[in-house]
Amino acid sequence: MSRVAKQPIELPKGVEFKDNDGEITVKGPKGALSMQLHPQVGVAQDEQNLQVAAKSEAKNVVAMAGTTRALIANMAKGVSEGFERKLQLVGVGYRAQVQGKDLNLTLGFSHPVTYPLPEGISIETPSQTEIVIKGIDKQRVGQVAAEIRQYRPPEPYKGKGVRYADERVVIKEAKKK
Repeated sequence: MSRVAKQPIELPKGVEFKDNDGEITVKGPKGALSMQLHPQVGVAQDEQNLQVAAKSEAKNVVAMAGTTRALIANMAKGVSEGFERKLQLVGVGYRAQVQGKDLNLTLGFSHPVTYPLPEGISIETPSQTEIVIKGIDKQRVGQVAAEIRQYRPPEPYKGKGVRYADERVVIKEAKKK
C-alpha cells in the first residue's frame, strides 16, 4: 500500500490553495494551476499544510490518493519556483535558436526544423547547443522536452542527437571486419 498520500504537503509562502467542489486551484507568484480532483480522494487544509486522504480503503483509491498528493505537491512547487529541463545538442552543425514564438533547430536534415512554443512555456538558448525549457506545469515542461528530443534522439554509435543534460548515452562498439 502506498504511504505517499500520508505525507502532508507544505505550501510555500505566497501560495494559495482553493477547493471548489472537486476543482482545486493553486495560485502563486509565477501563476495559477488547477486540477479536477478524483471523487474518492479528499483534501483537507490546515494553515499552510495540506493532507490528502482516500475516502475508502480500496487499493486503486489509495493509489489515486498518492498520485493526487504528488500532483498537488508539483503544482505548489511549480507556482512558487517553476520547473526547468535542459537539453543538449551533440553533433557537427547541430544548432538551436529562439526566434519570436518559434524554436529553430538545425539537426542535420535537409531542412530546418521549427517548433512552435506552446502557451505557458518559455525556451531559452544560452548557447547554440543548449536549450533550457521553463514553465510552471511539470508535465508540460517534460512533454515539450520530449517532443524536441524526438526530432533527433541520440544514436548509439556516435552519440549524435538531442539529449537531456543529465542523460548518459551508452555508445556501442562499431562492427569489426
